Amino acid sequence: MCYNIGMQYLAVLGRQPEISLAELEALFSDVKKQSCLIAFFKSDAEPRLARLGGSLKLAKKLENISPEEYLLGLPDGKITLGLSDYTYGDKKYSSRDIKNISQYGNRIKQALKAEGRSVRLLPNSTPTISTAAAHHNGLGRSPKKVELIKFRGDWFVSLGSQNITAYKNRDQVRPARDAKVGMLPPKLAQILINLCGPLPIDTTILDPFCGTGVVLQEALLMGYNVYGTDKDERMVKYTEKNLIWLSKKQHLNQKITLEQGDATSFQWTEPFGAVVAETYLGPPMSEPPADIKLKTAKEECGAIFAGFLKNLAPQITHDTPIVLALPAWRRRDGSFARLKTIDEIEKLGYNVLNKSAGGLLYARENQVVAREIIVLRKK
Repeated sequence: MCYNIGMQYLAVLGRQPEISLAELEALFSDVKKQSCLIAFFKSDAEPRLARLGGSLKLAKKLENISPEEYLLGLPDGKITLGLSDYTYGDKKYSSRDIKNISQYGNRIKQALKAEGRSVRLLPNSTPTISTAAAHHNGLGRSPKKVELIKFRGDWFVSLGSQNITAYKNRDQVRPARDAKVGMLPPKLAQILINLCGPLPIDTTILDPFCGTGVVLQEALLMGYNVYGTDKDERMVKYTEKNLIWLSKKQHLNQKITLEQGDATSFQWTEPFGAVVAETYLGPPMSEPPADIKLKTAKEECGAIFAGFLKNLAPQITHDTPIVLALPAWRRRDGSFARLKTIDEIEKLGYNVLNKSAGGLLYARENQVVAREIIVLRKK
């Protein structure tokens, strides 16, 4: 864990809460899931939402001060205010619940107005301000743009909401993209890196299946050095183009090493401290595969995966973090076929650290080829 004691924070969990929770548990102390949407955690240092792929919002608890007192203590000038009540979780809320939060907002507005403060109150169509509305209104990004979050009896002040514009730009504005090889979402790449746990800032992160460089891109933005290899020379060139573009755009100066190499046999020439990758996912599929097609895909992907782990083992230490996204295929009944069982992975000489979580499956609705996230250490 990164911290043992500290201030209490609230996280609004993302679309797949178990993955969001696993990311928090890898980085912070005393992580406790409170509802389907909310988790608490502690940290000595104020966490940066921009580094977390799985949380939609972060907020700091208001200690020994009311929301009105907090707002009155802000710098002079007009305040933009949003109020969210996450107490309801996945329970149904009524029109009265919306009315209650709106009325409370109006009371705050009038109280501040009586003290000579001007407030722009965002309207509530639900008990919570959406992530998109919070982002587009800049809530949490400056002292006078505020989202106050209520959970049960406590109030928290938002540290910001997920920057959907920045994610979109990093995903779609990169100079080299190839839809045929799959498109790893930047948010998922962040989660994979964070599941390694706290890493020294001078760590070099290796991606042996670098594709167009999404994992390496996010690692650079976190301040790490990067090392990428891929069997396909064209992918290495795409990654190089993307990382040069990013480094110039963001004024980054970390070390970048890129080489062509087959992950099942390559001898990596530079030292690295963590391995993070999306392995080969097999051919694209637009519908659940027939049994014979699924069998063929599993055999092809499984051979590459096993060959990679066997090749990697003598090149790492027992404490090298390894986080991988493996393919998982949706069957016609809606269940998913995994690439390997835990027993099969452990027979390859690795311990699966997240097996107690029941598997972390990253999948969009109706997505045929999903991703199973595994966290490994060499035995």
